[in-house]
Amino acid sequence: MARRQGRTGEGGGGARRYSWRRGAAPEPAAGPAPAPADTPAPAREPADTVVHAALYRDGVRVASPESLTDTYRQLRERPRTMAWIGLARPTEAELKSLAAEFDLHELAVEDALEAHQRPKLERYGETLFVVLRAARYLDAPEEVDFGELHVFVGPDFLITVRHGAAPDLSSVRRRMEASPDLLRLGPEAVLYAILDAVVDGYAPVVDGVQNDIDEIETEVFSGAPEVSRRIYELSREMVEFQRATRPLIGMLHGLMAGFAKYGTDEELQRYLRDVADHVTHTSERVDGFRQALADILTVNATLVTQQQNAEMKAMAEAGFEQNEEIKKISAWAAILFAPTLVGTIYGMNFDNMPELGWGFGYPFAIGLMGVVCVSLYVIFKRRGWL
Repeated sequence: MARRQGRTGEGGGGARRYSWRRGAAPEPAAGPAPAPADTPAPAREPADTVVHAALYRDGVRVASPESLTDTYRQLRERPRTMAWIGLARPTEAELKSLAAEFDLHELAVEDALEAHQRPKLERYGETLFVVLRAARYLDAPEEVDFGELHVFVGPDFLITVRHGAAPDLSSVRRRMEASPDLLRLGPEAVLYAILDAVVDGYAPVVDGVQNDIDEIETEVFSGAPEVSRRIYELSREMVEFQRATRPLIGMLHGLMAGFAKYGTDEELQRYLRDVADHVTHTSERVDGFRQALADILTVNATLVTQQQNAEMKAMAEAGFEQNEEIKKISAWAAILFAPTLVGTIYGMNFDNMPELGWGFGYPFAIGLMGVVCVSLYVIFKRRGWL
């Protein structure tokens, strides 16, 4: 299907002054407030639902279609306009409808439908397909929640497909609508604003993880029993975080390499370089977190081993002491058993027993008991049992 001619953002000569900056949007111009952006829309037909859609001309919103069908119709009727469509967990029918209208590649549509993709940047003709992994830090469970965002960027349209709670694109839309000079540059400017928002969202995550690592270090040296599990879980989250941030460096350098080929506006070039710097810094921090957690895990394993060795040593010492006591008890039991044995034998009531009528029988029995006891005592004493 043939698309509209030209690029949104052509025209409007003269020097431009932009007010878009990282983390802070300017006050919106006077006039009617824009409709809430990227928030759930009222219930419509299940086969044709959209989180939020808007048409822009020269950086100003000119329409807010209620459905995908209405968006297609108004985009055809309004020349030199840009469509910004946002969807959350769309159905297969919705994505096929978008693919048919905007000539999206089937492989990109399949990726957007299935999700669970690694960050990447691919170009299909005039359409750029970008996959981003957003992140947010949840204070209550002290864990990192990851979301996935797919962006289709064409000459006169930008489509976002969100899987997960992050990122919050409503703030991006408000920021862009408050900067018409920047929004006039078209879908490419919106893509860079989304990249900026995703990267900005990493900062609270980095701060939260740093705080967790500080707490873990304290728990390790205090001997907390559950610290190993916490280290492992945070390490797994850092692996996911690394998978989200590291590919972005190559993606942004790829975009910067196409500045001259695609005639990217100089102001957008500066913003993209700024985003690349922040991504590089975040990626380095994440690498440092992984190394720190590995070191902490090693230290914890060493401390646990030392504690186990100390416990085993204490058990061994206790066992040795018990063994010494047992030897003493056994030695005295043997000493006391000898006279008992002699007395038992000579105490049997048999008529024909030797020594029964012997005058020295009793002294002999007593002497025998004493000799046996003394002999056993000497033997046990020499062996250290007594």
